[in-house]
Amino acid sequence: MKEIFKEVARINMMEDSEAKEDCAKKLFVKLNAMELPEYFNWASDIFEDLYVKKNPEKTALIWTDIDTQATQKYTYSTLSHKANQLVNLFLKSGVEKGDNLYMMSPVLPENWFAGLACIKAGIVSIPTAITLTQRELMFRFDTCFPTVIIADEDSACLIDKALEETTGIGPKLKLVLGQKNGWTSFDTIEDESFEARSVKTRSNDILFCFFTSGTTGLPKRVGHTAISYPVGHLSTTVMIGIKPDDIHHNLSKPGWAKWAWSSFFAPFNVGATITGFKFSFLDGEQYLDAISSHNVTTFCAPPSAWRTFVNMNLDSFNLTCLKQAVSAGEPLNPDVIEKWKAHTNEEIRDMYGQSESTAMIGNPPWVKGKIRTGSFGTPSFMYDMALADNEGNEITKANQAGHIVVKLNRWRAIGLFSEYIGSPEKMSSVFVDNYYYTGDRASFDEDGYWWFSGRADDVIKSSDYRIGPFEVESALVEHPAVAEAAVIGAPDPNRYQLVKAYVILNPSYQTSRELALNLFKHTITILPKFKMPRIIEFVPEFPKTFSGKIRRIELRQMESTRQGDSVDGEISEYFYWDFPELGSKKKPI
Repeated sequence: MKEIFKEVARINMMEDSEAKEDCAKKLFVKLNAMELPEYFNWASDIFEDLYVKKNPEKTALIWTDIDTQATQKYTYSTLSHKANQLVNLFLKSGVEKGDNLYMMSPVLPENWFAGLACIKAGIVSIPTAITLTQRELMFRFDTCFPTVIIADEDSACLIDKALEETTGIGPKLKLVLGQKNGWTSFDTIEDESFEARSVKTRSNDILFCFFTSGTTGLPKRVGHTAISYPVGHLSTTVMIGIKPDDIHHNLSKPGWAKWAWSSFFAPFNVGATITGFKFSFLDGEQYLDAISSHNVTTFCAPPSAWRTFVNMNLDSFNLTCLKQAVSAGEPLNPDVIEKWKAHTNEEIRDMYGQSESTAMIGNPPWVKGKIRTGSFGTPSFMYDMALADNEGNEITKANQAGHIVVKLNRWRAIGLFSEYIGSPEKMSSVFVDNYYYTGDRASFDEDGYWWFSGRADDVIKSSDYRIGPFEVESALVEHPAVAEAAVIGAPDPNRYQLVKAYVILNPSYQTSRELALNLFKHTITILPKFKMPRIIEFVPEFPKTFSGKIRRIELRQMESTRQGDSVDGEISEYFYWDFPELGSKKKPI
């Protein structure tokens, strides 16, 4: 496998050209056909044996707290030592291969230490966003109880409350980034040796678990293997175009798959330098100052961030070091790409993937100057991508929308996830007739460029988040005023979609601003802020099937004409940003 990683680095260092594209294609054809090793441990086989040995003093991580300007740097050797110390503490605490680790903290160096340590020790890492509520933590702990927890002080308090309400014998180890009663300080690792033994992990061992929202029910567990994420992200490394001498940055927070994509595997797969910025809220000026001061050369961010940046005075920032700009998470508006290029002379290259995969479709570096604004590119050579119609037939004609699928009959893409852990019914719904159905729809033009159409199901895409309507509806119906709730994604030019709730009230309640405010406040206590409704509309009924199921597709169709309607002369639609009581000052951008 080492030779494959070396070849990726060599290809990314080539000049962007048809020759580079041809070499990338040949590499992935070879990788797709080769017999994978029975055992593979990326931390020891690639990170240590390839990069720590070759360039031990090279900077691997530059971490900055944007609010305080505190900065820390770690070499490849130091990063390896920190991970090894953590592995040794795991062993001392009785933590074994196959145990689960929940990591819940803002962007801190310890996220990288723990990521490496988990892979080396064969521990299943479960990234956990700091925006989660106690209720969501309880669901996760009931579904998959933690063996080890690493958390910052604020998150540790919330975790303790969730553990009190969860059935389990208690974690073997709770490490806090700071100090907290009942927790072991993370600094305890300093007593451990810099050397640690690597666990022998099979290539198909589950090592990464992401909770992801779906159309129905609570979040499912996406399981990736010891090889599907590290090796699978070679597609991401090539799509971004990261070179060994690059300084890469990704605007994502730990707890999400995108962080593992672009803040961990994509740069470390070629021995590059990664930067991590801790921030309380996205201040565009501070952020671009940090990008400039750290000489970032490759930058990946979600569309919501790019929209913030292009509405600033970009001439006031020195971005001459920036050579690659990439967007992922949801479709990017063409005008954003054009504005960024006008100021920086660099195109923002869109790409597409999921928690269930690595980069599947995108605009690789060799298409610079040939990008079709608004298209999210062409398929990665790692994946056998296609479109399927509603009957499961492959679409071969241009400009015909269909379901985005991964074909499995010729080869199974290495970057594709292994399973929805504990959810055979979900597996059978997405793996059908030698296809994996992504749940998204698109079309391609005569020249093979793909164009995103939207979700095929009811999952809401808002900024960089995927939100299941069931979760929001469940929170709303807990309120005594709500008889029924139906949640959809309302079109929005800035966030792609906003969470909108249609609500039928119980007979004793009347539509009012006060009730809308009460419902907004109610959802805030149950859901993370990114999942709460931004629009609430009171309606007398929903369109339903004969069997009583809500037809959300009709609600989405109605949305374009019903916004701002009234019922019997009264306002029936309320917007989150119109309520200063909620701390919202204006419509979000």
